[in-house]
Amino acid sequence: MVADSVKSFVVHMYRHIREKNVYEIHQMCETSFQSLSERLFKETPWPSVEAIAPYVDNDHVFCLLYREMWFRHLYARLSPTLKQRIDSYDNYCSLFQVVLHGVVNMQLPNQWLWDMVDEFVYQFQSFCQFRAKLKNKTEQEIALLRQHDKAWNVYGVLNFLQALVEKSCIIQILEHEKHGLEQFTATDGYDYSGGSNVLKVLGYFSMVGLLRVHCLLGDYHTALKWLQPIDITQQGVYTSVIGCHIATIYHYGFANLMLRRYLDSVREFNKILLYIIKNKQYHQKSPQYEQLLKKNEQMYALLALCLSLCPQPKLVDDSVSSQLRDKYGEKMMRMLRYDDEAFGIYDELFSYACPKFITPSPPCFEEPLVNYNQDAYRLQLKMFLYEVKQQQLLSGVRTFLKVYSSISLAKLANYMEVDEPTLRTILLTYKHKTHSVDSDGRIISNADIDFYINNDMIYVVESKPAKRYGDFFLRQIAKLEGVINDMDRVKLE
Repeated sequence: MVADSVKSFVVHMYRHIREKNVYEIHQMCETSFQSLSERLFKETPWPSVEAIAPYVDNDHVFCLLYREMWFRHLYARLSPTLKQRIDSYDNYCSLFQVVLHGVVNMQLPNQWLWDMVDEFVYQFQSFCQFRAKLKNKTEQEIALLRQHDKAWNVYGVLNFLQALVEKSCIIQILEHEKHGLEQFTATDGYDYSGGSNVLKVLGYFSMVGLLRVHCLLGDYHTALKWLQPIDITQQGVYTSVIGCHIATIYHYGFANLMLRRYLDSVREFNKILLYIIKNKQYHQKSPQYEQLLKKNEQMYALLALCLSLCPQPKLVDDSVSSQLRDKYGEKMMRMLRYDDEAFGIYDELFSYACPKFITPSPPCFEEPLVNYNQDAYRLQLKMFLYEVKQQQLLSGVRTFLKVYSSISLAKLANYMEVDEPTLRTILLTYKHKTHSVDSDGRIISNADIDFYINNDMIYVVESKPAKRYGDFFLRQIAKLEGVINDMDRVKLE
C-alpha cells in the first residue's frame, strides 16, 4: 500500500521534472521529502520503486532518481544491509550511464545534483569502512562480498567521476568563462535556453568529489590538481550550495595542511569560518545543518593545528580568532611546548578533525579475517606526527630569532647548547620546513620570521603583511547602519 501523501508527492515531483520547474523540485526535495520522512518514514524505508512506478508512467529515469533518494534516506535514517549497499551502487551506475550516454532533457536543482555526488562519495567511503571490518562478518556476507567484488571498486568510482568531468567539458567551459565566451557561474550552472544543466553541473561537482576521494586515499597532490579549474578565491557555483562550499574548503584546507602549505589552509579556513559565523542562522532548517556544525568544529581544530605549526595570527579575522581562543586557546599554548602532552593534543585534534581515511583495496579472504578499517588512518596520523616531531627543534630557533634582529652563529649555538655545524643543520631544516612548493611549482615561504646568513652573522627579516583596512571599515559601516536603524525606530513625541 502506498499512502496518498506519497502518491501525491511522486506524481507532483514527476510533473515538475517534466516541466523543468526547478524551484518546485527544490522545494519538494528540501521540504516535502524531509517532512514526509519525518512523519511517515522515521524508522522505515520509503515505498519501493516498484510500488510507485505505476503512478509515474513507469518512467525509467524518474525511477532511477527516486531510488537515489530512497537509498539516501535509508543511509541517513537506518542501517543499510550489504545487499542494499550493492544495489545502491548499481543504481548510481545506471543513473550516471543515462547522464553520460543518454539524452537527458531535465533541469534539476544544484542542491540535488550536489547531493548525488556527495552521497556517491559518502557511500563509497562507508562501504570501504564496512568491508574492512571483517571479523564479525557472516558467511553469507563474505560470500556476497566475493560475488560482487566490483561493487564500489575504487577504479569504478574514480572512472565515473572523471567521466562526468570529461563528458561535461566543464574544464573548458570554466576556461572559456574567464575570457567572456561562456556564462556558467553567472547563471549558477542553469540553462535558461531550454537545455539541460544536469551533465554540466554534475561534472562541476564531480571535481569536488574527486578532491574528496583523493583526500580519503591520502593522495593530496592529485586531490588539489582536480580542484584547480575552480577558482576558490572567487564566488562560484560551489558557493551556491552550502554543503559543497564547506566540503570544498574543508578538503582543500586539509590537503594543504598535509602538504605543509599552511598559509593557504589558514587563509581559506579563516574565510569559510567567518562566512559560517555570519550566515549560520540562515541554514538552521536545512537538512545539512548538523553536518555544517560538525564541519565547522573540525575546521576550527584544523586551524588550531595550522597556527601551532605555522604561527600566522595576523591572517585570522578578529571574530574567528575570538572563537578559536574560546575553543582551543589553552590547548594551543600547550602545543607550543612540543613535549609528550603537546604530542597528545596534536594526536587528539588530528584524529577529531581528519577525514575518515579508507583502504580501497578489497581484502584477501584466504587469510585469517581481521579488521583493517583503521590502517589508513593510522598511517596518515603517523605521517602527521612525524612532521610535528621534526618541528620540535625549530621552536627553539624561532624563539631566539624573534628576540634578535642580528646574532652571530657562535652566540646562537652557545644559547642553544649545540656546536656550529649542528646549528647550521638546524637553520637549514628551519628554511626547509618553513617553505613549501605551491600548485604552480613555485617555492613559497610560510614563515612569519625569516633570516639570511652573511659572514657568520644571522640577519632576521620579519615579514609584515599589508594592513587590511577594508574589513575594519565594513564592520564600522555595518555598526553605523545598525545604529541608524535603531534611531529610526525611536518615535519622538
